Amino acid sequence: MINRFLQYIEFEKRYSPHTVTAYRNDLKQFLDFIKTEYGSEDLSSVSYQMVRLWLSSLMEQKLSARSVNRKKTTLQTFFKYLIKEGIISENPVKRVISPKTSKRLPVYIEESQMESLFCEEHVDFGKGFRAMRDRLILEMFYATGMRLSELVNLKEKDVHTGLMTVRILGKRNKERLIPFGNNLKKLIERYREEKKNIIAPSNPGEYFFITENGRKIYQKLAYRVVNYYLSIITTAKKKSPHVLRHTFATHMLNKGADLNAIKEILGHANLTATQVYTHNTIEKLKTIYKQAHPKA
Repeated sequence: MINRFLQYIEFEKRYSPHTVTAYRNDLKQFLDFIKTEYGSEDLSSVSYQMVRLWLSSLMEQKLSARSVNRKKTTLQTFFKYLIKEGIISENPVKRVISPKTSKRLPVYIEESQMESLFCEEHVDFGKGFRAMRDRLILEMFYATGMRLSELVNLKEKDVHTGLMTVRILGKRNKERLIPFGNNLKKLIERYREEKKNIIAPSNPGEYFFITENGRKIYQKLAYRVVNYYLSIITTAKKKSPHVLRHTFATHMLNKGADLNAIKEILGHANLTATQVYTHNTIEKLKTIYKQAHPKA
């Protein structure tokens, strides 16, 4: 039953491999719980009391409300699938109240710090292919707001310097085109020249970002690059590719970009996900107001 569901979300709903893995782990954890507590592995006879007890036990283990809610979503999606398949008639998760989560503002890097990152006086990337690639990874994240998985899977044919656009295959195979400026165009052209020293000039390979061995880069490599260089210019606790995505969106919004345009560039399914960045802008305005207004 679980395997059929996982195949359904992977191949029909086109969930990302990361999400499928998370759902698999959540369902296994829940199955182990009801087996231990109730001596049953029959998921079709699960009641809302069982679900509520499991979520409560997770809270007692000091799991965050956000993580508990994510696991609840897994169960909700799974039982909706069982209803669709005619295995059960009612979703037991429907009656379970979600734990309250505190609103967290997206972490982002200040504009001045990003300027320092790409200033040779502050950060030395070095020379050669690896240095050029690492710098371009950072520039690409900041210039486009793409996700880590999207950058790693970016293909040569997707990056068009003539049109100055990058084509991205996002979540659930949804395509989007992102424009970029002259600065990124020049870096891409220089990177491609350096890339010719790694692989045959006549065959640039399928993937845009590669290792020094000519293979496609992997997520941990890109993460380490971002983490290392952000550590030079910021003391923020989070220093990940997703922080650069937040940084892109926040800086665009601060410079007057339309919220709907940012939504399209980020590949968000709805505007609600994008609106979280307005909170950063409001908080920044509040800080400026308190510092500048004599009666603040």
